[in-house]
Amino acid sequence: MEQLEDNIKSKDAKIGIIGMGYVGIPLGLEFSNKGFTVLGFDKDTKRVDDINAGKQIMKHITKKSMEKFVENKGSATAEFSRIKNMDCLIICVPTPLDKHEQPDMSYVESASLEISKNLQKEQLIVLESTTYPGTTNEIVKPILEKSGLIAGKDFFLAYSPEREDPGNKEFDVSEIPKVMGGLTENCLRLTSSLYKHIVLETVEVSTMETAEATKLMENIFRAVNIAMVNELKLVLERMNINIWEVIDAAKTKPFGFMPFYPGPGMGGHCIPIDPFYLSWKAKEYNTEAKFIELAGEINRKMTENITHRIGKALNDDKKSIRESNIMILGVAYKKDIDDIRESPALKIMELLQFKGAKISYHDPYVKEFNSQKSLELNTENLKNQDAIVITTDHSNVDYELIGKHARLIIDTRNVMANIKEPKARVLRA
Repeated sequence: MEQLEDNIKSKDAKIGIIGMGYVGIPLGLEFSNKGFTVLGFDKDTKRVDDINAGKQIMKHITKKSMEKFVENKGSATAEFSRIKNMDCLIICVPTPLDKHEQPDMSYVESASLEISKNLQKEQLIVLESTTYPGTTNEIVKPILEKSGLIAGKDFFLAYSPEREDPGNKEFDVSEIPKVMGGLTENCLRLTSSLYKHIVLETVEVSTMETAEATKLMENIFRAVNIAMVNELKLVLERMNINIWEVIDAAKTKPFGFMPFYPGPGMGGHCIPIDPFYLSWKAKEYNTEAKFIELAGEINRKMTENITHRIGKALNDDKKSIRESNIMILGVAYKKDIDDIRESPALKIMELLQFKGAKISYHDPYVKEFNSQKSLELNTENLKNQDAIVITTDHSNVDYELIGKHARLIIDTRNVMANIKEPKARVLRA
């Protein structure tokens, strides 16, 4: 342990990042910028080649940052046998839900198995993927111990939840406190020593399960509050009351209130999924998380509600969804990024296509997906649409142009409230 600890302190420790995606790349860049040798592992050979060429992979991470990573001797590989050469390995792989809305641990299991096949004594393994309490101990640890090495004795194991917020310019990796729990005191000590190089504050908790539950609590807090405001929006719509004005007035209270905003549904990898993680795990302990489950259901059904509103708005124009030209404005799950994971816009597109609509989309950050290209936002294309559905409030979109040339706008983000006298009929949804 002393040798590993010394290597971490001197920055001689070699860092392996398993999964070079929205979490792994920023993390790898941060370690590289602080002087560590970083090797990213990914099964996507094109991504590996792009990283090694210093190409920009994500809109919110500049090409200059990627080039600097390569200059700092950072690199990526699809050869998982090179795991044996690492001192510290950090798992940053997806943890989605399967079709039955149960946790899909296949990526975590696969990453753990690759490590197990190449595990060396004195290596530190940290899981960062968002998951339910018990994952590191019940899934990762047994797989790693298939190597014949014992966790906490021959190698070190910890959990430290990722808190990455893609596109957030106020808080990057280094500015977000890092929660962590270790299998043993030595596991925690090494993990804290490692992350102290890249973050301003480490938050050590008593167990890995506590750290896992911390991430769920953070995201479920948001999910529940968003569900509340989404449901309140539906109620106030019937009363002809503007939910956005209500929120703006309520947030003037200097204590006891935190504003959350309605939308077409939640997106991203964590917040829409985490309530289902907890409710699934709760059943193992013969208990229920009814309130949290309900929040998840409310947020998921918002896409159906928006689709219904689109149909009603078209009916008012004596049209039906079938054969109508409908442009979805924004397919990323939130503004000013290119991440479409769990984006509600995709579900709305699917529902509209099922009903026979002719769907196009415009997104300045997502030029192409599912063999469909982003439609240019110009006068002709806007005039050809029976409806424009604003699902993502990107900053670099000409909403005045849309208001001037569109016929019907269904605005799920309240962005048209700032446009003076649009010629289009605008409906908040």
